[in-house]
Amino acid sequence: MLLNAEDDAILRRVCGAFTDAPQRRIGIAVSGGGDSVALMHILARGLADRADFHLFAATVDHGLRAEAADEARAVAALAGRLGIAHDVLEWRGWDGAGNLQARARAARYALLTEWARRRGIEVLALGHTADDQAETVLMRLARASGVTGLAAMAPERRQDGLILRRPLLGLRRAELRDYLRRNDVPWAEDPGNEDTAFDRIRARRALEDLAALGITVEALTKVAQNMRAAREALEWHALDVARELVRVDGGDLLFDLPGLSDLPDETARLLLVRAVQWIGGREYPPRSRPVAAALAAARAGEAATLAGCILRGEGDGTLRICREHAAVAGLRVPVGEIWDRRWKLTRAGGAEEAGLEIGALGPDGLAAVAGWRACGRPRVSLLASPAVWRGDELIAAPLAGMADGWRAEPCAGAGDFFATILSH
Repeated sequence: MLLNAEDDAILRRVCGAFTDAPQRRIGIAVSGGGDSVALMHILARGLADRADFHLFAATVDHGLRAEAADEARAVAALAGRLGIAHDVLEWRGWDGAGNLQARARAARYALLTEWARRRGIEVLALGHTADDQAETVLMRLARASGVTGLAAMAPERRQDGLILRRPLLGLRRAELRDYLRRNDVPWAEDPGNEDTAFDRIRARRALEDLAALGITVEALTKVAQNMRAAREALEWHALDVARELVRVDGGDLLFDLPGLSDLPDETARLLLVRAVQWIGGREYPPRSRPVAAALAAARAGEAATLAGCILRGEGDGTLRICREHAAVAGLRVPVGEIWDRRWKLTRAGGAEEAGLEIGALGPDGLAAVAGWRACGRPRVSLLASPAVWRGDELIAAPLAGMADGWRAEPCAGAGDFFATILSH
């Protein structure tokens, strides 16, 4: 394959993120925009002579724009010409409530993760560029983020057992558009990229003005790299501290409160963020201001809520962080499925009656467990604990002491809190 110098450099740079790794089944998230279309074309071209690599592509149609279906078909046609299997994943969950971008992003990752499992995909390639990284840093500066926030997007991380890899973080958006033009590859432009109602678009416009001060894409991506190195050092320190100050009680975390109060703020905030992410199954950390407020309340011996979790002093110098009942009150799944993104309930012998569901124990359920105080866990914790229900009838509440042969176990990847302190 004859390449010009520019294309050869790009292919080497992008495909190099995969050729030295053991994963050989690669999924590509392709929206139809220039960045992700370029990523698909580059990987298909750069790995074409490697029979041991298998490429798959998926496009998420959020159902928010009439043009989305046509764009997905255009991606499918390009993927077909490149010899890549392509699937369209549909989301129709927008009800007009909450933050549209956040809801769409969460749905997109959930759909792509499930698709990857079905396809046996080991790593998912994402099309974020250096420009995206710089915009993220700028937005997080506006939120007064600390070390973790300013580290922005990692080149690679794990989520729900899947490796997410961003091989374009070292490339500019304009470089990729030039690549597509040189190779006569069409792409679609999302009109949302011009909508200044979105923070990211305002950040994109602001960067044009800030360049005169030396606040450029290159400078901000370097900030992210520096903060990532600082975050890694902070995480290792926090891990050492956590092993001394934290213990796990069922699905809760118990902190030595005097020890937490003595920690530097940045270390204490990191541990608090990792705690609520682990308990609440959150992919993204809560924002810095509510984290700081919750930490201040905890250090003052006051109760607080954060990201669907409750922080509560035990009166013996212990801070308990547990799930908030209001966050899971309406959540039910059939027995055999994962509840609240981290609990699986199983029965000894494996015999499970049809029609049973997992839901929060709640006040009515707790009232039906006569000896719940003997388990040693407080009421506020048990209200949000997983229980087995048949309609309105409580069958079992393992963490409250009503097991009847049932066990509540963290699902794969949620069992070790200490491992979650380090970024993956």
